[in-house]
Amino acid sequence: MVGTVMLAALFSPKLSPISNLAETWFNILAAVAFLLGGTSLFVHHVRKVNQQEAGWGFSLVTLVAFLLTLLAGLLKWGSPPAEQTPEYAWSGSYQAEGSVLWWLYTYTMQPITASMFALLAFYVASAAFRAFRAKSLEAGILLVTAIIILLDRSGDGTWLTAGLPPAASGLTISSLTVTIMGTFNTAGQRAIIIGIALGVAATSLRILLGLDRSYLGSDD
Repeated sequence: MVGTVMLAALFSPKLSPISNLAETWFNILAAVAFLLGGTSLFVHHVRKVNQQEAGWGFSLVTLVAFLLTLLAGLLKWGSPPAEQTPEYAWSGSYQAEGSVLWWLYTYTMQPITASMFALLAFYVASAAFRAFRAKSLEAGILLVTAIIILLDRSGDGTWLTAGLPPAASGLTISSLTVTIMGTFNTAGQRAIIIGIALGVAATSLRILLGLDRSYLGSDD
């Protein structure tokens, strides 16, 4: 019923107050979901630390980071003294550079994220090596395309095709990359997006019509 009202509100301004009320309910439910999720995370890792299960050290680090971030957010620990109130040590904005949350994000979250993606690069390279074996025509096209893009991104393609005459300027690595990314890649992305949009629309209609009740935890 709420989904139908939200959909109808896009076409009827008279239903806007009801739509705004439904959005307020959503924000309240989202806040409760965050609270339940944080509580579940805390209880899960506390149990692992107490029972010293496998990997409990990582759970301990998670708990410390979780509690420190939560405390910094709730207390709104600011940055070093603001110009308006220099007599107070942490009177600056809690979102400004130098605040506790800024330090946690800059010196904890960013290094961890960079390390994770650096490790994933090796797995991607390994998977790409196995996938780029030209056992079929499609795999061969994928291999040639990947080599062209890699040469252009690494800069090696510039000097490899630097000796081509002006009449063959369209065959340089840079020109081929522009054609691939601007034509074939864009067309593929649009097809995927259109397919996703149709899938979302079909799933939404099934839920609105009551044909799909999997969100209730049952297919009945």
